[in-house]
Amino acid sequence: MIRILIADDHPLFREGLTRVLNDAPGLSVVASVSNGLEAISRAAEFNPDVVLMDVNMPKMGGVEATRQLRKINSHIAVLMLTISEEEQDLYAAIRAGARGYLLKNATSSELIDAIQRVYAKEAILTPSLAAKLFDEFVSLSPQIAGQKVVSEQGEDEMGLLTERELDVLQWVVRGMTNKEIGEKLSLSPHTVKAHIRTILDKLHLHSRAEAAVWASRHENTKK
Repeated sequence: MIRILIADDHPLFREGLTRVLNDAPGLSVVASVSNGLEAISRAAEFNPDVVLMDVNMPKMGGVEATRQLRKINSHIAVLMLTISEEEQDLYAAIRAGARGYLLKNATSSELIDAIQRVYAKEAILTPSLAAKLFDEFVSLSPQIAGQKVVSEQGEDEMGLLTERELDVLQWVVRGMTNKEIGEKLSLSPHTVKAHIRTILDKLHLHSRAEAAVWASRHENTKK
């Protein structure tokens, strides 16, 4: 059973979402709160597996709450569920440790699938934002392959990505699973996982979602 905490400042939205998720097999909403401070407090009390977090809330927003939650309990998977399509909100959420970013116009089946995927330690991005990141990555790929770049922390030893690693990364940016990437590239899921681990190590990143954001942010710094 996947235990879920909902953090959103709209009571009717929380109530409706709670009913939808409790009706889904294998899901259980253990708490529902209206701001980030309450999310941190209730997470300590109920120990959820997944937190559905709005970006903009009173008292404490979702990004800061995510940052603090991840420091307190790193096993919690945070899935941002928001109306914001602003790239800065996406980048901030992933830097804070969110495993996924989904818009509220998603269907119930899409949300349930996203919850299951972040629980399984996969990354999920809403399709419109994933497509935007992919487009920016495609234009960046030759630059990544041909030179060293500097990370946000000032490190200058990112390493070089091989052609195969770039192939894998472009499908990661699209939000595909290891199995789906393997089918695209005729690789086993285990080999895909090894390539992703190497990519993250070279770029000094911690998650698949961070890799997508890194590609976009580096492209912005080159303009």
